[in-house]
This record gives sequence, structure tokens and C-alpha cells, in this order.
Amino acid sequence: MATAVKFPQLAEFVRGWRILLLAVMGIAISINAVLLYGFGALVGPFEQAFGWQRSDQQAAITFLYGGAVVGLQAVGWLNIRFGAKRVTIGSLLLMAVGYLSCIAWLGGSVWRLYVVFALLPIIGMGALATTWTQLIVSWFVYNRGLALAVGLSGTGITAALVPQLMTWTVAHYSWPGVFVGLALLNLAVMAVALIWFQLPEAAPLSRSESQQPEMVGGGLSFRQGLLSSRFWLCNLSLALVVSAIVGIVTNTIPMLLDRGFSAAEAAAIFGFFGLSLIAGRLVVGYLLDRFWPPLIASVSLFLPVIGYLIFLFGSQDVVMLAVAVALFGLGAGAEFDIAAFLIAKYFGIGDYTRLFGFHQGLITVASAAAPLLFAALYAWSGGYQWLLVYCLVSTAAGSLLLLALGRVPQFSHGTPPE
Repeated sequence: MATAVKFPQLAEFVRGWRILLLAVMGIAISINAVLLYGFGALVGPFEQAFGWQRSDQQAAITFLYGGAVVGLQAVGWLNIRFGAKRVTIGSLLLMAVGYLSCIAWLGGSVWRLYVVFALLPIIGMGALATTWTQLIVSWFVYNRGLALAVGLSGTGITAALVPQLMTWTVAHYSWPGVFVGLALLNLAVMAVALIWFQLPEAAPLSRSESQQPEMVGGGLSFRQGLLSSRFWLCNLSLALVVSAIVGIVTNTIPMLLDRGFSAAEAAAIFGFFGLSLIAGRLVVGYLLDRFWPPLIASVSLFLPVIGYLIFLFGSQDVVMLAVAVALFGLGAGAEFDIAAFLIAKYFGIGDYTRLFGFHQGLITVASAAAPLLFAALYAWSGGYQWLLVYCLVSTAAGSLLLLALGRVPQFSHGTPPE
């Protein structure tokens, strides 16, 4: 106890390690991460089993995003009405049932795949990343940025392991085995959540627990947040940055191939993206806790601009291109952590789920719209030059806008729970 008093930063991890571990597991199996990173392992088996064209299957990701937008808006309201733990446990159970139902439902028209991908994020809304970041920001104050970085590293685990595990499962048990495995993972995390899921008393989710009708758990209410110019500044700046990140992630390898690199060489260069994504997430998370958050956010999100310039100037040097890709990864790794941190820091944690859910809904729309914009730019110009110009301008503008957030407000319940 003496150590906890003397070193409150360390005490947070001692007190909240179970919460952090649960968040890592929850984020790792969240549907957006699992189906986004693992979908490639299912495309071939679905084509063989049902005759679905690969190009047609790609539209399923758009439906996945669409369902996530609906789920992100609804989960905050359900958390307030029924409690975050109940909603999360119920969502994990429904996700398990939903995955198992896919075995009987999938087949025939590819529209069945679209329906499944749209519905799964809705029935599993309580197990989306918003819930797990709510847990983290509620339990961690001194090390909130670093804790978010650690928790969100669950997506890195998913990206590294899920495609390989799905490929192995398909080879041994065909595609239904994948959905059985995903159902079991959700049930396993549900069992852990039944024991470990807990919100501290300092961050109530119910309005009835708040003494002030306009201030929920030491922060702005959902209504106040929507009326705040700072909130819309966050939405606009991060939407600009994310639209560029989505564009560059999906087009980096094609750009490298157009420059004469082999598929293996292009993949090797792009490998620096994943490494820097993890490193950027941890470093930025650590710095957010110790310096003025908008400055750290602005600098880290501005770094990809240097990478865009390297590509724009037509460099053929492998080292320079690897540096450029690494800078893309730094920005991509920092963005979600920055969003979660800023929403909690500037608007409080009481209505965090609804405010962050609304923010993520807008970001998801930007993510879904970006590929359409880039396809139009490519069709119009016949190359990637204007795509890179858009990414450069969008990222520079979005990152610099964050500097206008100003001083961090102080809320009455801003201290960590005992």
C-alpha cells in the first residue's frame, strides 16, 4: 500500500492489470478486427464452396463497416439502460451464437454474406472496441495513454495470428471450422469477463448515479458533447487523417508494384508498416500521458506527410521507401489511441461510450467512403499522384487542426479509483 501511495502510476497497473488484460483479449477478438484481418483467409474457400467471385466478396467489408456504425451508436444507450457488463456479456454470447449460425446460413447468394457481415457487429455491439477502451479510460488516469496503447495492441495480435490460424483451420476443418473457433473464442472471453469486468465507482454509466443532470461522471453529457466545437474539431481532424490512412494502406503495395518491385519485395517493404504501427502506438501512448496531448497527437499524425513526399518525389530507393512506409504505420498506429485518449481527456468518461461511439461512427463512414474517392481519383488520373496529394493535404490539415483544442479541462471525477 505504501508503494501505491508513493508511486500512483505503478499502482494503476497493479490495481488494473486484470482490466487491461481483459481489454487486450476483448479487442483482439472484436469482430471488426477478426473479420477485417482474417477475411482474406475465407475468400478462397468461399469461392470454391459457393462460387462467389472474389470481387463480389470484397463488398462484405463495406457491410461490416455499416453494421459497426449502427452498433457504435446503439451501445452507449444500452449501456446506460442495462449496464455495461450486462450488455458486454450478452453481446459476447450473441456473437458466439451468430458465428455458429453462419455455418447453416451461408451459401447461395453472396447477399447472405453481406447480411451476416452487417448483422454481426450489431448483435455484438457491446464487444466492439469502444467498450474495452471505456474500461481502460475508467481505470487508468496517470497512465491512460500507455494503457490504451497496450490494450489496443490486441489488434496487432489479431493481425499477426488470426490469418494464419484461419488458414490452418480451413485446411484441416474447412471454412465452418473457422466460425466454430470464433464462437469458442467469444465464449472464452465471456467467461473471463463474467469474473473481471468491472467499472470503478468513479465512472458511473447511469445518469441516475450522477448528481448533476448535465455532468455525467465528471464530464460532459452526450448532448453537451454534441454541442461542443471541440468535439467536432476532433471529428473533422481525425476523419481527414483516417481517410488518408485507409487510402495509403490499401494502395501502398500496388504503388510499389508499379515502380517495378516484385510482389515479394513490395510485401517486405510493407512489412515495416506493421512494426512501426505497434511501436508508434506504444511510444505515442506513453508521451500522451506526459505532455500536452494535442501537440503529441499533431506531431505523430503529421509524420506520414514525410512519407507521402517520399512517394511523390518518385524515390526508388528501398531504404527511403521503407522509411516512408514506417511513417505511415506510425500515424496509423497512433490514430485510434489518440482518438480514445482525447475524447476521454476533453469530454470526460461518464458519457464516454456514447461520445466515442458517435465519433467512431463518423470515422467509420470516412473509412468506408475513402476507397470510393481513391478509386475515382485513380480512374480520372490513371495513376497514384493525386491520391498522394490528397493524403498529404488531408493529413497535414487534420493533424494541425488538433492544435486548436486548447487547454485540457478539469473534471471533478478525474482521479483514479481507490
